[in-house]
Amino acid sequence: MAGARPAPAAASPAVATHAFDAIGTRWRIDTERPLDEAIVARIDDVVERFDREWSRFRVDSVVSDLADRAAIAPATVPAPRDAAAMLDLYAALSEATTGAVNPLVGDALARRGYDPASSLVDCGAEPAPARWRELLGWDGDRLRLAEPATIDVGALGKGRLVDLVGAVLAEASLSRFTVDASGDLLLRGGGAGGAVDPGERIALEHPFDPSRAIGVWTLAEGALCASAVGRRAWPGADGGGLHHVLDARTGEPVRTIAATWATAPDTMTADAAATALFFAGGERFAAAHGVEWVRMATSGRVEWSPGCGAELFT
Repeated sequence: MAGARPAPAAASPAVATHAFDAIGTRWRIDTERPLDEAIVARIDDVVERFDREWSRFRVDSVVSDLADRAAIAPATVPAPRDAAAMLDLYAALSEATTGAVNPLVGDALARRGYDPASSLVDCGAEPAPARWRELLGWDGDRLRLAEPATIDVGALGKGRLVDLVGAVLAEASLSRFTVDASGDLLLRGGGAGGAVDPGERIALEHPFDPSRAIGVWTLAEGALCASAVGRRAWPGADGGGLHHVLDARTGEPVRTIAATWATAPDTMTADAAATALFFAGGERFAAAHGVEWVRMATSGRVEWSPGCGAELFT
């Protein structure tokens, strides 16, 4: 186990591994045969394109360019190809959580110290724009921002990128593979093990004790995403801990939920549900999107969805 994220409890036999760093985290791809140079190059291109379009930590990204333009006047830029898929799901997240999840939370995160320079200097709470649906527009080929704001796709963006990498592997006729992006996990073809594979046993790491797990989820096909408040945390100006899961309505970090886990057929949906479950309404979002889930409160209380397939130790 590593961090508050899903990790295979035991490595599958007879697999090839390709590991790399991207979008600020460690990735591992397990396949039934080694990846050739052409596939690796395609994966690198997909990751670079996504980062160049959506990273608020890059001055040359599409979202940074849009923010710079909108600081002067209402702005429009060419829409990245993932805009509709991600922002449509953001709209569902925002509705389910009554605005707690909001793609214009970038400036609120930066103000708390989670900025492009990774300063970790807290300048106080700042709510994200509550009228984000009025300010941010997207259609087939244009992305529009009416007032100064910064898009942050952290609620589901890494899951989307995992799905894009998985699509490259599937198009390369790799029928069995696992993509692990340090908390967002996608398995296809029953895992990357032998011909008969019951699936990977994925440890649900205790958010307060990395040496322990609160359960195991066996998954042969689909995605499992985890999020925890301790993974990206830093001291606050008032001595309290800050972390990357902010309530967009207040700019304050979540204090009641410590960790979430969610499974879905695709990683973007699982990632979105794992974020939603930090807030009231997350259960409703998960049910509407066919997601099974587990979450642990900061009090230690563990909750799970009806019919959840996880084996819990509590």
